[in-house]
Formats: sequence, structure tokens, C-alpha cells
Amino acid sequence: MRARVEGVVQAVGFRYWTVRKAEELSLTGTVRNDDDGTVAVVVEGPQAVVLEFRRWLRSEDAPGRVDHVEESVSPATGEFSGFDVVY
Repeated sequence: MRARVEGVVQAVGFRYWTVRKAEELSLTGTVRNDDDGTVAVVVEGPQAVVLEFRRWLRSEDAPGRVDHVEESVSPATGEFSGFDVVY
């Protein structure tokens, strides 16, 4: 799943907690801040677990304030060995 997260999601620990949640769920992928103030997330793993992560992204448990999540789903590539912040 690829997601673009909009709202107050930079300078609030969003990437840090996204990595922690993904690691807790044993998901792989990346998270990065984009210049337009959004956060881009790529996550791979079992469908049920990705759906749990997706629910977390939209919940009050996610840091900052998430106003909108635009997402797309495609087959996993297997290119990730962990979950990392991309700078």
C-alpha cells in the first residue's frame, strides 16, 4: 500500500511513530516527509496486517492531526527488509 498523509503530520513525530507501529506489526516499507507538507508511506505485509496499519493511520492514535489519507494498493514487491525513514 502506498499512502499520502495530509494534515499536521510533519514536526510532530509522525515518521518516528509510523516506523514504530510498522515494526510492531512486522511490516516493511518506508516513510518520508515531502516538500508539500505531506508524509508518504509505502507499506508491505499480509493484507490483514496492512489493513490494521491503515486503520491506525486514520485513528486518533496516530501523532499530529491526519486530515486525509490518499492511498493505492498494488502487489508487494518484496524489496524492503525493514521499515525505514527515507530522507
